[in-house]
Amino acid sequence: MQFDNNIPIYLQIADLIRRQIVSGELCPGERIPSVRDFAVSMKANPNTITKALAELENERLIFTERTNGKFVTSDQTLISSAQLQIAANATEEYLKNMRALGLSDIQILKCIKKNKGGKTMHDAILKSLGGVN
Repeated sequence: MQFDNNIPIYLQIADLIRRQIVSGELCPGERIPSVRDFAVSMKANPNTITKALAELENERLIFTERTNGKFVTSDQTLISSAQLQIAANATEEYLKNMRALGLSDIQILKCIKKNKGGKTMHDAILKSLGGVN
């Protein structure tokens, strides 16, 4: 994994694991790798991994079973909530980048329609903006 020097590594690792959980790569109830295994695979310090996992435990996306290890939550509501938060953050970042290019909301919508969104998505976004054409 390539780390961004502007963001604490433990937050980047927590984000990666969070994304693995919400995408289903790590399934609800699944045992996650040990701190040592994560540290080796991510080429990170075990203390950094521990801090990342503590972050996810605070969010209740993972939990510890004494002597058995750490597991992904089975609470689909928590997983869905994390997924929606990640999607909202990605959307906000996308819009920020598009607006930095000087594009209006209408131009952004046209980009979405042209590049993947299709008419259905385009119409839904327009409706959510109050029917702007």
